[in-house]
Amino acid sequence: MPNRAPTIVREIMSRDCYRVTGNMSIITLAEGLALHRLPGVPVVDHHDQLIGFISEQDVLGKLLQSAYLNDEAPLVKELMRNEVLSVSPTKSITDLAQEMLGQKPKVFPVTEQGRLCGIVTRRDVLTAILRMRYS
Repeated sequence: MPNRAPTIVREIMSRDCYRVTGNMSIITLAEGLALHRLPGVPVVDHHDQLIGFISEQDVLGKLLQSAYLNDEAPLVKELMRNEVLSVSPTKSITDLAQEMLGQKPKVFPVTEQGRLCGIVTRRDVLTAILRMRYS
């Protein structure tokens, strides 16, 4: 069944995903977010363990302030959120879609035993739901 619609996160997640470390400058982060067209990214340690999440919204004000004052831009670890919503690669896409209703993140890190193995976006979930509906 090669055209079977995906049903779990593992089947739709991006495995080779953009991620950052806490010691990265928010300027470098902002460039990466723009390049990869993402609203936010996971923050990992040197073992790829998920330690935080940072979004465009988290950095916009500080980036503007540092540009205006010509100050040194802060590091990701100074602005990241430490409490992160993540999902398992075996989670049902429809369950995740239910969680994404409302003001939840647009990007969810996908983790196995605390280690980042991918990301899944609202767009990924939307596309999967359409495939479920029309397959």
